[in-house]
Amino acid sequence: MNRRQFLKDGLALAAGVATLGPARVWGEDRDECTRWAFLSDTHVAADPDNRYRGFYPYRNLREIAGQIAYNPPEGVVITGDLARLRGQVEAYENLKTLLTPITEQRPVYLGLGNHDNRDDFSQAFETFAGDVRTVEDKHVATAVAGPMRLIVLDSLLADRATGLLGWSQRTWLSTFLATSDDRPTILFLHHRPRIDLLDTKRLFDIIEPVAKVKAVVYGHSHRFKFSEHKGIHMINLPATGYNMSRSQPVGWVEARLTDKGGQFTLHALDGNRKNDGCCENLVWRS
Repeated sequence: MNRRQFLKDGLALAAGVATLGPARVWGEDRDECTRWAFLSDTHVAADPDNRYRGFYPYRNLREIAGQIAYNPPEGVVITGDLARLRGQVEAYENLKTLLTPITEQRPVYLGLGNHDNRDDFSQAFETFAGDVRTVEDKHVATAVAGPMRLIVLDSLLADRATGLLGWSQRTWLSTFLATSDDRPTILFLHHRPRIDLLDTKRLFDIIEPVAKVKAVVYGHSHRFKFSEHKGIHMINLPATGYNMSRSQPVGWVEARLTDKGGQFTLHALDGNRKNDGCCENLVWRS
């Protein structure tokens, strides 16, 4: 990677999202590659020794954060279920501490999932969240990263395992996509479209006709899986905290993104490590 191309200051951010670490816009050259780390379902508890299904989520994230910080990418996105059960300020404070080796060097964008608590999250991250929200009661962010645009959405529906973007967030997304440039775009949210996201059809109605939307990245199922919907790549991230099936890895995904496609590499820390280091190469729709 030629990092000299990635040193311009600034970041296109929607207000009202917790964003940790240095904020910057990377190189504007569309031929460049940008490298990111994608995580989901960290499930950090207030008790660092919390154990579930034989896994220690706090220890997992501590090790993964060290791996990422050793050779830092341009940024990190975590797609929700940050906390173990129903939030707690102490859980989010632990999360903040664990991410420090990364946030001292690079920005980290945090989405919300069904195990998160919006009030506790906002209290723990009040230093980073603005008073004015782009979408009322939602945490939404956009970032320009070299040839790509990343949009982090909020599908948390309080006290429900299912998710919902809602009318106001969908309206914002539709307007934003219509008014932003043609840079290839990836959406991030917690819940699985077609399965757990209640307004999936309305989301697809927005993004199917917008050719610059190339992929949707999500978590929730604790499964690592690639699929496709009308040319849009659907990327289900593995969990960082623990798996729900012995066949699944526990870990994170390294993404190298260009305006033509992306290479997604699995870094399996635990669970089924058979595919550790394997790459999936995707070509964006035209």
